[in-house]
Amino acid sequence: MPPTPIPDAAPFDLDRPWELHPQVALRPERFGALAYHFGTRRLSFLKSRTLLAVVQTLAAHPSGRNACRAAGVGDDDLDTYRRALATLAASGMIQARSRP
Repeated sequence: MPPTPIPDAAPFDLDRPWELHPQVALRPERFGALAYHFGTRRLSFLKSRTLLAVVQTLAAHPSGRNACRAAGVGDDDLDTYRRALATLAASGMIQARSRP
């Protein structure tokens, strides 16, 4: 019997504006980056340079979807990046921001 997929804890809205949490520092690495939250002392791994580019530019784009597109994420990979961003949001590494 195949394992039951675990649903996302909460839907992640790619069409909302997002930003890196102000207490999070990114350290680029060959594999992507390390993200450290100074408030929670939590460490996360960004497992690709493309995900790093998305996260670094979230605040410069009107939505998470636009940040993904600008980083070169295609339609076939968009759901993978949505899930990665949802995980980062759930752990407090990124946060929703007010619309400009």
